[in-house]
Amino acid sequence: MLFRKNIDPRCAYCQRGTQINEREVACAKQGVVPVEHHCRSFKYDPLKRVPPRPASLDTKGLKEEDFSL
Repeated sequence: MLFRKNIDPRCAYCQRGTQINEREVACAKQGVVPVEHHCRSFKYDPLKRVPPRPASLDTKGLKEEDFSL
């Protein structure tokens, strides 16, 4: 998922951008823009993208017999 080809362009994970805070990115081409912004000069940098956290296992409804054969 992190290195897929069809990524939605966002300035938050562009090579030309540097994140200032949670809502703004300093772009070399456009200046200060929102993280959702993108332009024609977008170049994907996979190291800047933070993948979503994996889902946690809900064990509240499980019983001991659920794990026996």
